[in-house]
Amino acid sequence: MTPIILTVNSGSSSLKASLFRADGTRCNFRYERIGQGGSRDHAEAFDQLMKDLGGEVPDAVGHRFVHGGDITDPARRVDAAELARLESIVHLAPLHMPGNILGVSLCRAHFDVPQVACFDTAFHVTMPELSKRLPIPQHLGIQRYGFHGISYSHVARSLPDILGEAAHGHVVVAHLGSGASLCLLENLQSVDTSMGYTSAGGITMGTRSGDLDPGVMLELAKRYNADELADLVYHRMGLIALSAGEDSEMSALVESRSAEAQFAVQYFCRQARAAIGALAAKAGGIDALVFTGGIGEHSAPIRAMICDPLEFLGFRLDERFNQGNEVMLGANGSKPLVNLAADEEKEIGILVNQLLEGRSASR
Repeated sequence: MTPIILTVNSGSSSLKASLFRADGTRCNFRYERIGQGGSRDHAEAFDQLMKDLGGEVPDAVGHRFVHGGDITDPARRVDAAELARLESIVHLAPLHMPGNILGVSLCRAHFDVPQVACFDTAFHVTMPELSKRLPIPQHLGIQRYGFHGISYSHVARSLPDILGEAAHGHVVVAHLGSGASLCLLENLQSVDTSMGYTSAGGITMGTRSGDLDPGVMLELAKRYNADELADLVYHRMGLIALSAGEDSEMSALVESRSAEAQFAVQYFCRQARAAIGALAAKAGGIDALVFTGGIGEHSAPIRAMICDPLEFLGFRLDERFNQGNEVMLGANGSKPLVNLAADEEKEIGILVNQLLEGRSASR
């Protein structure tokens, strides 16, 4: 019998959940702009989810966890030992992990069913040492992990139906949202990504700076204590800083006429282009470019600003397809440009179902 699975995806500013019923139907729940005009916090959003479920009880709950630490399993049951392990690595993703763990606690209070953690970092275990290693003493035990892996896993699972054999080549996937990163796929596996040890690195994001000169962090460490610096790094950098505090949401910045907002938009697009170019150089060229995530899927102006200078790599947008948010965005003669809706909830459901069936969760 097909199990009923509730999937919970707690992001930095949103909560997305889906109930996959035994009859194959699906019900989605979305709570956006948490702490920014929507729900007061993640706890309030979870309480609303429990009300909106209307008494339906799942057979298992799958949770997105941004960081899995050093483990390589795509999914694990959350027992006492696993929960303790997850609590011990909260510092690696302080913007997300508290909400991820809160989701387990709240769902456990409502449902006496298996709770399963699915890890963003696990998709990147295929990265070679050249991608994982950092140029610091190895005994420190700090490496690049990579994030947004559940989203990239969904893309990798979907691309063969869209691109055929080309999906197995060199493909750059740009997951662009409040959190943003890019991943280089080879044969549908991660070989490099823009984020590193934590989800604060890579390209500029809504409230996170992305990569910074280490000297900047040393200077900031002189001016702030540890808690103040963590708050600055995760909540007051990125687009919100570049726009002089106007907004961290790309949709609002694109619509704004202020010089500060437009500067933030241009900065973001320039960094995304640079990351695409860097991954293309590492691969010796790329065969396809994929946009996903809230910004990547829905913002035609951002896709245009990113892609317009990329014709030297073989990519050219069709303006009509781009404005229509079509799946295939490329003009005649362009390499494949794909717009793929993110569906981390579906991917979580697949991983949970595999675990319940006793199969090794795999991608």
